[in-house]
Amino acid sequence: MNKIWLSSPHMGGTEMSYMQEAYDSNWIAPLGPNVTAFEEALEKYVKEEAIVACLASGTSALHLALIMAGVTSGDTVLCQSFTFSASANPIRYQGANPVFIDSEITTWNMCPVALEEAIKDQIVQGKKPKAIIVVHLYGMPAKIAEICTIANEYDILLIEDAAEALGSTYKGRKCGTFGDFGILSFNGNKIITTSGGGALVCKNEESKKRAIYLATQARDIAAHFQHSEVGYNYRMSNVLAGIGRGQMEVLDKHIGLRRANQQFYKKIFSEVPGITVFEEPNAAYFSNHWLSSITIDKTKTGFSREDLRLSLWEDIIESRPLWKPMHLQPVFKNCAYYGEQIAETLFENGLCLPSGSNLTEEDRMRIESSIRKLF
Repeated sequence: MNKIWLSSPHMGGTEMSYMQEAYDSNWIAPLGPNVTAFEEALEKYVKEEAIVACLASGTSALHLALIMAGVTSGDTVLCQSFTFSASANPIRYQGANPVFIDSEITTWNMCPVALEEAIKDQIVQGKKPKAIIVVHLYGMPAKIAEICTIANEYDILLIEDAAEALGSTYKGRKCGTFGDFGILSFNGNKIITTSGGGALVCKNEESKKRAIYLATQARDIAAHFQHSEVGYNYRMSNVLAGIGRGQMEVLDKHIGLRRANQQFYKKIFSEVPGITVFEEPNAAYFSNHWLSSITIDKTKTGFSREDLRLSLWEDIIESRPLWKPMHLQPVFKNCAYYGEQIAETLFENGLCLPSGSNLTEEDRMRIESSIRKLF
């Protein structure tokens, strides 16, 4: 049997023509017509007068957002704990101190109550945070309205990690456009891909120009090579941007297919006590369901998250535990943490199931058959 992947790339068919265009015109560089057109397509898609800079990765976009937020050595940055390490690593790049915030149970994202508690406590300690990094995990919008209110009240810059949430919305507004900066990712497993790549969503053209300046080695305007600041090699290739242009043409289709996968799992588990399929808390939230995820109450099912994962793996089907919270990671073991044990409990009991937009009917039959072996 062929392996069924958790989330594999899914081409739409026109990507090669844009890549060929780059080849034919010799635009094999970190700038060019494909980069410009991809940025324009993203701006049109996310709306809200967003200005987009395409970069080498979502991580590089987050790093530049922190630099532009003025985060430097010794500063404090509040970050969602329940996320992938790329949300937190750039804080360390700047020599700053991450302070991790627990999740709330409805969206699995940053808890506004724990966030405000952390802000107040850090201010008392004389360490007013420089920035907040909130994540829209697995495509699910966070309680972004409440978090924006808190960020504004305490005058703290807000960065949205929407790496997993392209196309997701809260009250009709696209994730990645609420904060001062938004982060997108086009890694190979994302809802659309450029192989490797990401984007920084800015509020104005000035911020975009600053980001591109830093992303192209911070080269000053001069006939010779002159640099007044430390720069980075973070700009997206014109070749890879060609893939992105083709992927934008099938983005909404991919979202529909991912959401159909989530409904597929809801149907399978609808009559199984102890298994909850992750879904929107109410109509204000629209998730792209990048990864369909479940939590398992072993006391009701008789089997654990790990039992199901291993059962799927026996049939060459990839699944994955939910993210291990950052405050439990060895690399961040000495960092402060605010909240309870929501993120930890989700990690212990949760599983991501195969969610690719290219799953076939045969794939779904295999997945369902493998799952039902445990019922």
